[in-house]
Amino acid sequence: MSVQRVAAVAGFACAGLLVVNAARRGGLLPETAFTHAIAPFAALTGLLAITGIYLLIRARAGALGLVGYVLNSAGLAGAFAVEYTLHFVFPYLGGGTVSGLLAGGTGRAFLVTSAVLLVGVVTFSVAAVRSGVMPVVGVVLYAVGMVPGSLRNVVPEPVYLGGLVMAAVGVAWMVTRLWNAEEEPMVALGSRGASPAG
Repeated sequence: MSVQRVAAVAGFACAGLLVVNAARRGGLLPETAFTHAIAPFAALTGLLAITGIYLLIRARAGALGLVGYVLNSAGLAGAFAVEYTLHFVFPYLGGGTVSGLLAGGTGRAFLVTSAVLLVGVVTFSVAAVRSGVMPVVGVVLYAVGMVPGSLRNVVPEPVYLGGLVMAAVGVAWMVTRLWNAEEEPMVALGSRGASPAG
């Protein structure tokens, strides 16, 4: 299996995990040890998917694509660390300890992670649309959904959860394009003039 198809599989897993996370937080799925254990892996599989997408568009995404990829990847890696902490560390600490951490350096680190992810998503999405390789609607859904997805502590819960579902649809749409791309078309995409992909 090619790298791009491995990344596509990771993207489909990311989309599924985002929906499961939204359903769990929205009360549609039970809060169990399993649903908590898999929650952080939405960000990790998303990182793999974004890497595959970047490899597909990089010939036409230019410097903006590289900057967007680096920031988006860093944000997703940070989000994985945040989710891991929320699900596997904070539950075993006292409420006062958690509050103290969030009021100090840990809280600032969480905020920086959110900012990096937000800027990275927007920058990468602009580059992906400009490349003409990714489906525009899928990219827009990813970008619009990840704005509240990056701001979980700022936006209302329904907006955050709706953003996760929207981002999931966008990711699935983009990695469907990634799955269908073959090695020869990837090379050709780098040499042809830009044209929107469906």
